[in-house]
Amino acid sequence: MSSKWARALSALPVAGVLGLAAYDLTQKRHAILRNFPVVGHARYLLEAVGPELRQYIVSGNDEERPFSRNQRRWIYSSAKLQNNYFGFGADNDTEFSQGYPIIKHRTFSDISPATAQQSGAGDIVPAAKVLGGHRERRGAFRPSSVVNVSAMSFGSLSAAAIEAINRGAAAAGCLHNTGEGGLSPHHQHGADLTLQIGTSYFGCRDDDGRFDIARLKDLVAAHPVKSIEIKLSQGAKPGLGGLLPGAKVTPEIAKIRGIPVGTDCASPSRHSEFDSVDSMLDWVEMIADETGVPVGIKSAVGNMDFWSELVDLMSTTERGVDFVTIDGGEGGTGAAPLLFSESVALPFRVGFARVYEQFARSGVADHVTFIGSGKLGLPDNAVVAFALGCDMVNVAREVMMSIGCVQAQKCHTDKCPTGVATQDKWLAHGLDPMNKADRATNYLRTLRRDLLKVSEACGVAHPGLITADDLDILYGHESATSLREVYGYESKWGVPNEFDTAEIISLMSGPATLR
Repeated sequence: MSSKWARALSALPVAGVLGLAAYDLTQKRHAILRNFPVVGHARYLLEAVGPELRQYIVSGNDEERPFSRNQRRWIYSSAKLQNNYFGFGADNDTEFSQGYPIIKHRTFSDISPATAQQSGAGDIVPAAKVLGGHRERRGAFRPSSVVNVSAMSFGSLSAAAIEAINRGAAAAGCLHNTGEGGLSPHHQHGADLTLQIGTSYFGCRDDDGRFDIARLKDLVAAHPVKSIEIKLSQGAKPGLGGLLPGAKVTPEIAKIRGIPVGTDCASPSRHSEFDSVDSMLDWVEMIADETGVPVGIKSAVGNMDFWSELVDLMSTTERGVDFVTIDGGEGGTGAAPLLFSESVALPFRVGFARVYEQFARSGVADHVTFIGSGKLGLPDNAVVAFALGCDMVNVAREVMMSIGCVQAQKCHTDKCPTGVATQDKWLAHGLDPMNKADRATNYLRTLRRDLLKVSEACGVAHPGLITADDLDILYGHESATSLREVYGYESKWGVPNEFDTAEIISLMSGPATLR
């Protein structure tokens, strides 16, 4: 190459920098670039990679939110069947933390260690209550797992992610909630389903967008739908309908939901089929009668008037819901306004305790199966939920992590780097459903196994039998107050009645295959 061409090529970078500087000095959109041409771009570069730098380099093991590094490590290790133990002792700041839960183990107990549990073979933990049993629904059943998959729609999650989770739930014997986006082909890989009905009635609405009972009956009859959940609100965006950004509305999703391609899909904030607790219960009973399956509601907790009226009507009439799913304000979502995800709806423990108290004081707590959601896929949080009265827990973001989610927090952008929360075909192709299904199964089974281990430590046969007296809430070095006292629970609150207790103890003491 001649020296002339060499000099010309070497001058190109300089010309490029000068051109960029000229542009920066003349543009008016960014003050930093106008004041600091060229070098100002470094600021935007660091801002773009800031979350990754904090996640992998800067933050400590317990600093990240919503899930700390230690919590994510436990999920990832469990999903891969790797060593999920931790060495050297606790690094949580228990000495000075406020509201830290401590599980009180017992020295002696009538419950003997389960051989299958210790070897890792026995992790089947059925629910202590029969779902729909009190109201004698035709399709009443005892869920085979106290841990199930929470509502996550196809649309918010990729087809590959939904398939992986469904296959994983099937292998683990868990229910898989469809989410309000409707029952898609990707939900049909073996798991029993909870069909969620949101305010847009996706999958069971007519051509005008109105609820259609005939379509719902056909849907239930043609698929393994074991229960129906009416979504009133969600912890991460209470008071708002679901939101699927237009970037995620592919032709397939548009067809399933009956909406335009590429347009933001914003569901109404409230249902059009009922406008009061009284009319809601009429609708619940109609759906239960027509389909035969148990019907419940999902809601975050804010104003308590709704719950007071619901309990009053269930106490004085023959109508009622079969289950109540309480979602905490700390729950996850694919997209929500910051104000709603940060500051609307009570955290799970406070909200659930207030709702449970209403049912318990009215004597109808035994008529309902209570399900908790909102960061309950971690064993310590799940134990608190069971002690407060949950019969089952639903997990969402935790099972997402088990199939590859790295908490990039880009769900709302359609740029999820691991192909979990995106409709980008290139990004989604990196997620192999068959491989990730095994990891989802491993995580779900490990969580159940840990719940069995801690139940044994508390001297009981089942997580649902852990009481509010079995936990203390720490206030640093100052005091430790029992969970019962913190939330004002009365004796026998938070555990099943004597009949259900005897039934579940009998099941748990049966052959290893039932454990």
